[in-house]
Amino acid sequence: MGHDAMDHATIQDLTERYFQCAYEVWKRGEALVRDEIGEQLTTDQLFILRYINQRQKVTTTELADVFCVHKSAITAMITRLTEKGLIGRTPDLQDRRIIYLNLTQEGKELFHKLQDKVFKIINALITQFEADEIKQFIRTYEKLAKILREMR
Repeated sequence: MGHDAMDHATIQDLTERYFQCAYEVWKRGEALVRDEIGEQLTTDQLFILRYINQRQKVTTTELADVFCVHKSAITAMITRLTEKGLIGRTPDLQDRRIIYLNLTQEGKELFHKLQDKVFKIINALITQFEADEIKQFIRTYEKLAKILREMR
């Protein structure tokens, strides 16, 4: 259903409902995850480790783009994760100016340990829904992410 099919009052109501639940889901979800991962990492740091673990060869520029933050903010996060011994830096063999980030053995172990904890939380949430209901929700959420990416 496109924008044309809805009147102004409906759009206003849906916008209000969206903001109300999106904020609550975000804050409560982040609090649940934070309770599980404790003081070891921030949720942003966990997402960075997750991304590096999935992609293997990642640059700070790519991370800044993916996480929609300035390169300086990513550099600061990477520095903290490197100081904790969780991330290593490897220069590109062809172009020494390019530095790839990778997880150290310690980084991999911590990531997998925390990922298991987060998975248990998400599993407890997802199993509250019917299979079709959660699949449709994920598809809708993925569509929202795509629309937001394209708007940037």
